[in-house]
Amino acid sequence: MKRKKTFRHLDRSDRDRLEILLREGYSQVEIAQVLKVNRSTISREIRKRKRKNGIYDSDTAQHKARVKRGNSKYQGMKVEDNPELKQYVIKNLQKHRSPDEIAGRMKLERQPFYASKKAIYHWLYSSCGDGHCKYLCTKRQRMEKRVTIPNKISIFKRPKYKWMQHAEGDLFVSPRSAETPASVAMVCLPKSQYLVAEKIINRKPTTMIEAVSKIDKQVKMHTLTLDRRIENRYHERFAIAAYFCDSHSPWQKPHVENNIGLLRRWFIPKKTNLSKLENAELQKYISILNHKYRKSLGYHSAYEVAKESGILKESNP
Repeated sequence: MKRKKTFRHLDRSDRDRLEILLREGYSQVEIAQVLKVNRSTISREIRKRKRKNGIYDSDTAQHKARVKRGNSKYQGMKVEDNPELKQYVIKNLQKHRSPDEIAGRMKLERQPFYASKKAIYHWLYSSCGDGHCKYLCTKRQRMEKRVTIPNKISIFKRPKYKWMQHAEGDLFVSPRSAETPASVAMVCLPKSQYLVAEKIINRKPTTMIEAVSKIDKQVKMHTLTLDRRIENRYHERFAIAAYFCDSHSPWQKPHVENNIGLLRRWFIPKKTNLSKLENAELQKYISILNHKYRKSLGYHSAYEVAKESGILKESNP
């Protein structure tokens, strides 16, 4: 008889209730009964996700849980976690066989293990298997540029006052095949959906400082939420406090991502070489989006809402 699964992961709602019940003085057994989980689940949650000062905080706990969940898998684990499979792959790589050959032969021989061509490449291009890339015909490693953002502050530590104007920033870039790395720095203010954009000639951190300074002169912003790419390296020299999303988490700044998608669909499709885009043409497109009537704004335009709320520093058309 199959045993019924009794364990479940706590979600954000559970953690909020857990924090409140702890403050009210309830025991872990009583909290487990309220949340309908095993008391050991509550014990582990408090022990592993509490702050350094010993206090349980739901925001901190949720962040720790999200980070651990995101790091539960790593690139190349299919091959790295199976010693027999790993030795089989290495042995055949040394015979100058390609990952496609290895995967196909593995299936033909009906080995007790299996990894697809894609899984083998993932392992080769990871830190675990990069030493064996020399056996490939290209002898090439896929090196991802590691970017260090000094003194970055998490988005979860961003102030939550209602009067603050939180902005979201991002880049949309030219294709890699383009001759020049021209990009567009875009900022969106979520409360009004108002957009500001500046064309930049490259993605150097010093260029980004100038772009943020120009944008800051046009709208009132109290914070700016960014991702962890190289252009934001000198965020401490921005004219505004910067906060950073988690790695590979674009959903933490959804408004600017959605508006970049709109700009792509309406005017600037993917693979467009932005170096050939005139700034006047870009500003025309931004103005059209800012004057669209949006259902989320009660069929007002972003420009109307921004003007009424007083966030415009210049008389933008």
